[in-house]
Amino acid sequence: MGNVVDELRKVKRSRYAVAAVFAVHGAVTGSFATRVPWIQDHAGVSAGQLGIALAFPALGASVAMPLAGSISHRFGARNALRGLIALWTLSLVLPSLAPNLLTLCLALFTYGATAGMADVAMNALGVEVENRLGRSIMSGLHGMWSAGALVGSAAGTLAAHLGSDARLHHALAAAVLTVVGVLSCQWVLDLQPAEDEEPPPRFALPPRSALLIGAIGFCAVFAEGASLDWSAVYLREQLETSAGLAAACTTGFTLTMALARIAGDRIVDRFGAVRTVRASGVLAVLGGLMIVVAEQPAVAMAGFALMGLGIAVVVPLCFAAAGRSGSNPSLAIAGVATITYTSGLIAPSAIGMLAQATSLMVSFCLVTALSCGLVAFAGVLRPGERTKTSRPEAAVPDPRP
Repeated sequence: MGNVVDELRKVKRSRYAVAAVFAVHGAVTGSFATRVPWIQDHAGVSAGQLGIALAFPALGASVAMPLAGSISHRFGARNALRGLIALWTLSLVLPSLAPNLLTLCLALFTYGATAGMADVAMNALGVEVENRLGRSIMSGLHGMWSAGALVGSAAGTLAAHLGSDARLHHALAAAVLTVVGVLSCQWVLDLQPAEDEEPPPRFALPPRSALLIGAIGFCAVFAEGASLDWSAVYLREQLETSAGLAAACTTGFTLTMALARIAGDRIVDRFGAVRTVRASGVLAVLGGLMIVVAEQPAVAMAGFALMGLGIAVVVPLCFAAAGRSGSNPSLAIAGVATITYTSGLIAPSAIGMLAQATSLMVSFCLVTALSCGLVAFAGVLRPGERTKTSRPEAAVPDPRP
């Protein structure tokens, strides 16, 4: 009995440690997103060129994510996450140093590659902790990611309002976040492969279950990526607001996402994944409509906030469903991650190129249309729903270290 109690205590401690890593990961993203207008001006790129550059983080992530499994297999889950999260936090300094389009693309490719590998590693550990606890925690973990993004974007809003140099801002943020991320990894589960376990393939096609679950994740991540990367630019260029107010719009978007994800586990337990996502899709579509018709900054900011509320729980539910699907949950998680990052690859460039040809308002008409997919495809999450009889005390702790 004592071993079971000790194991449960270790798993709970790991949950908090993984949550801290999620928050660090989000803080890097929030710190970057609020300074995109500064980076655009510093690199001297147009809206269309910025759209091309913003495709490179997702491109780098899609290329590098399949390597995360091999890295974890070789070094163990704890050491792999420690190294990958450090690479990700330190990469924050690269985009603000870029003086032109070419160097910006290279910097963002590296930024995205480290982000994707750290993302897969921390989500795999999160699903493992959820399975050992026997109850839903993924929405809360992603809520910590959004809380971290909120803190990062709030600091970025202040920095933009003060007119500070993003190179100094990002250097300081990277130093702090690296220390927090590396220290947090000390308490995550140290999963090690069995001696006779074959290393995972570096590249493999996603299983069919991942394709079905990834379809709805694709729609959510497209809206998330478009809003996170372009909300500040939208207010500055479409509605001619100040840099500080434009950055505050991104903060509002991340705030609603954080609040919805933190409350998401209880909502899903009560209403189920399918009904929750369908209702969320309606909110996202309403938010998109507010954005495209807005003539005042307050209306657009409210629309982005509502968009964040609508898409918040979708990706956590996709990862949770992937972790309980098929005969190889790890491969399914990587497959869903690849599909969602592919959406992230498409979203920034699609928004920028369409904006170059028409306007940002038309670009967000596309975002609104894809948000309808949350309502249409919600049913694919049904097989992944956790039964209401699942209880923490019913879970059997895994004997592995």
